[in-house]
Amino acid sequence: MNRTIEFQDWGLVEYNEAWAKQDKLFSATIDTKMLGQSTTNYLVFCEHPHVYTLGKSGDEQNMLLNMIQLQAKNAVFIHSNRGGDITYHGPGQVVGYPIFDLDNFELGLKSYIFRIEEAIIQTLQQYNIPSTRLEGSTGVWLDVDTPACRKICAIGVRSSRFVTMHGFALNVNTQLEYFDYIHPCGFIDKGVTSMEKELGRTVDMAELKERLRKCIEEQFR
Repeated sequence: MNRTIEFQDWGLVEYNEAWAKQDKLFSATIDTKMLGQSTTNYLVFCEHPHVYTLGKSGDEQNMLLNMIQLQAKNAVFIHSNRGGDITYHGPGQVVGYPIFDLDNFELGLKSYIFRIEEAIIQTLQQYNIPSTRLEGSTGVWLDVDTPACRKICAIGVRSSRFVTMHGFALNVNTQLEYFDYIHPCGFIDKGVTSMEKELGRTVDMAELKERLRKCIEEQFR
């Protein structure tokens, strides 16, 4: 069981290009696993230009713009093969794609998602942002027991033969107005926030990525 994690930062990359790159790693990992050979675990960070993605179980009615309006916002709309409903990706957001062989960590999918959430919660603690889980929903949330309940990190995963792809999107210095054009993750009664909004200042992305990477590695030792 190989618990080593190879980290890659792809920078700003179009969603479909990143999807193709991670699918290549995902497929190669499954092929290697089927041959009974040791598999590599990859942790990819990146940012995307403005894009809305809809998961396999999502409802297109949660996209509130038509194609012309999307073009006016310099955004695109893509159907994804991840789990979950609709979400937004854009500059100032850290998108994480862990391509992990869960057998290396002796984990099921539910435990895997729990550990990703925990890594994000612990990262946010380092910035004095208290966060937690919301029962019945994946991701990381703030003030869950109040009318001000809001999401700071979305999670949508695909897995095959216990190998994962897709992952999470943490709002760091994200342009939150782009969430006004969807029902994020299908919710119509809960808000969205970012680290920048909560702290009242711009967050250093390089520092944030380093802290987040370390927290994820700690959860998967």
